[in-house]
Amino acid sequence: MAAAVATKTAWKLQEITAHSSNVSSLVLGKSSGRLLATGGDDCRVNIWSVNKPNCIMSLTGHTTPVESVKINTNEELIVAGSQSGSIRIWDLEAAKILRTLMGHKANICSLDFHPFGGFVASGSMDTNIKLWDVRRKGCVFRYKGHTQAVRCLRFSPDGKWLASSADDHTVKLWDLAAGKIMFEFTGHAGPVNVVEFHPNEYLLASGSSDRTVRFWDLEKFQVVSCIEEDVTPVKCVLFNPDGCCLYAGCHDTLRIYGWEPERCFDVVLVNWGKVADLSICNNQLIGVSFTQSTVSSFVVDLSRVAKCGSSLHGPMKEDEPLAQPLPVGSSLRRIYERPSTTCSKPQRVKHSSESERRSPSSDDDKDDKESTAEIQNPEDYKEIFQPKNSITRTPPRKNEPFPAPPEDEPTPAKEVSKPKQAVEIQTPLSSQENPDPVQKPPVASSTPLPIVEPSVIPAARNEPIGLKASDFLPAMKNQNLMEIVDEEAMSQIRKGHDTMCVVLTSRHKSLDTVRAVWSTGDIKTSVDSAVAINDLSVVVDLLNIVNQKASLWKLDLCTIILPQIEKLLQSKYESYVQTGCTSLKLILQRFLPLITDILAAPPSVGVDISREERLHKCRLCYKQLKNISNIIKNKSGLSGRHGSAFRELHLLMAVLE
Repeated sequence: MAAAVATKTAWKLQEITAHSSNVSSLVLGKSSGRLLATGGDDCRVNIWSVNKPNCIMSLTGHTTPVESVKINTNEELIVAGSQSGSIRIWDLEAAKILRTLMGHKANICSLDFHPFGGFVASGSMDTNIKLWDVRRKGCVFRYKGHTQAVRCLRFSPDGKWLASSADDHTVKLWDLAAGKIMFEFTGHAGPVNVVEFHPNEYLLASGSSDRTVRFWDLEKFQVVSCIEEDVTPVKCVLFNPDGCCLYAGCHDTLRIYGWEPERCFDVVLVNWGKVADLSICNNQLIGVSFTQSTVSSFVVDLSRVAKCGSSLHGPMKEDEPLAQPLPVGSSLRRIYERPSTTCSKPQRVKHSSESERRSPSSDDDKDDKESTAEIQNPEDYKEIFQPKNSITRTPPRKNEPFPAPPEDEPTPAKEVSKPKQAVEIQTPLSSQENPDPVQKPPVASSTPLPIVEPSVIPAARNEPIGLKASDFLPAMKNQNLMEIVDEEAMSQIRKGHDTMCVVLTSRHKSLDTVRAVWSTGDIKTSVDSAVAINDLSVVVDLLNIVNQKASLWKLDLCTIILPQIEKLLQSKYESYVQTGCTSLKLILQRFLPLITDILAAPPSVGVDISREERLHKCRLCYKQLKNISNIIKNKSGLSGRHGSAFRELHLLMAVLE
């Protein structure tokens, strides 16, 4: 009898080239877990079925990159927001544009469908939240309160509340019927990337760039627990359907959290990079991530993951009983009261004045006509969106779980796909050696695009730009690289790196010099020394530290750093640009109002030396900011993450124009 083969807990399912340009957003359908929508810099929204290589449908109409997408609960509608602030809604079953909504003045950062009524909520970089009536084609209400970009929106399961999170480190809860804020949750020390309601209880979870997950009680309006670990920022969260635990998507890992008491039940290494969305289907968690034009999907077998019990990875008192999932009705908190049917009395929401609402116009009709739904795969389209029996809508609920590859599979999840030639050579050999191997799900991929040297070198990448590992290995007559022993390969790789070692040694000495000055407590002198070294990499290392604590910034520090920021913003390295944008944003938020007020103030009577020095610093900073504003303005038209950051800075610097 053949022994049972152990299978993996997490594995890579699929990798596709989703767009002709960079992918800027993506989302999974939560009902089936098998529907995937991607938005790209090519201004298109593409619809996919997970683990199938071909695009089902391509939606056009947007004229600027698509920054946010969302699929409704029934997976019949999809909404997409663009860089220009326009919103478009398509009917997937009818394959046509349903609505075009205009009103935001900047990027659409977040979207969500109301669970029952015909409403859509949108959050923008212009700091506003808008509630739209899809049927009447107008804005119902505008919610003001956030001071920075709104990153996530979620309706409560009963449809009465709306939760929002933003870059201003806050989470806000809005009452739709009253049209006002219910409570503002503070406590996060960084931008809040995501919020999620518990499926049953009055509980809200939020994940932040400060590397924490917080749980908020919606009855007492207080924090229940805060889980903080030495991990990367939390990008997405999802409650288990029965509400027993929370799944948090971090860089390359899935973490399973409990609350009351706070703990981490399990940590699963997935190697998915910066995961963008999560969904659950057939007791499997599907996670998707994107890099440039490539979208990858991953699977985690939840039956092999600890959701409660004694296998814990987080803080727990020895005498404290383990928290088991409570049945509905015996919860510690109130339970959401859902309407008995979605066709009952329409949801009551607060409406704004007539001037806030917009009626259908000829311009909108023109936009609708210009929007199309191109069905690229008719067979998959008919299977998913036009079932013969309309009651049992597809993607079918009978979807089988994705088969797991064997545990001893030598290919790690994060490995880059091998060249086609190598696959053709190795496949027959493996099939001859193992006549009856365990089937591994294929990693599907669409036709690859030619690799072009990027104009901007990304901060996170799987391969060094312009380098190939094969270049450092000796030439082999046959293509079987497995014959090279580890010691020989390492010795070959070590050769020819003397120059790099010298560069790294010099950089280390420079950082030691800056650190020695920093330890004296004189921040300004340490920054001066870093600038004097004339190495942008040292400046970037120092700024990454200073940016973590806004209180370190002083006006005289700005006069030194601003010329360096101007250089960083024009760098070809994405990490340099990101650091420059972060530093400039801090300076604008803390000092721009002060600078403009001092420059606009009337001259003082008599001699005030300290005021004259401050005035001189403000004039110097103002001049430098004016120079930088021209760079920001020119780069604000870029697409992707760079463009979003530059457009946000352009809004902050509008007072200089």
